[in-house]
Amino acid sequence: MEAALEAAPGFLAILGAALGRLRSADRGVRQVGIANVNSDFATFIRTVVILCTLGAILLGTGQWQPLESVSARSYVFLVLSGLATGGSWLCYFRALKLGDAARVAPIDKLSVVLVAIFGVIFLGERLSLPNWVGVAFIAAGAALVAYRG
Repeated sequence: MEAALEAAPGFLAILGAALGRLRSADRGVRQVGIANVNSDFATFIRTVVILCTLGAILLGTGQWQPLESVSARSYVFLVLSGLATGGSWLCYFRALKLGDAARVAPIDKLSVVLVAIFGVIFLGERLSLPNWVGVAFIAAGAALVAYRG
């Protein structure tokens, strides 16, 4: 059981990446079936689906907690995180509406580079030389895929 728990973050990260790439397919889906839907309204509908899905998961697994059990400080950070996520989604889906998914999605992956840098600067995380090489490869790869050559 302990080995499964240690492997879980990697599995969940891979699953999250795979599901995230389905999000990149939005442009193709939009061209097929939702071409006349405003991208901001489409993001609103996606958010409602996410809210309902997470609510069902929390209730189904017994993880729901009383709203008053969350501190005011935590609410501030959750709201700020929600605003950042919402802004990110709006920008991403607008970019998909205006550009090619094959070029937009790699630029979106530059967030991995930013997380590595912010983790070192703000969280005191340490990356080894091979880690930094990987971060550089991600940045270079995103630039090469997005390049219109």
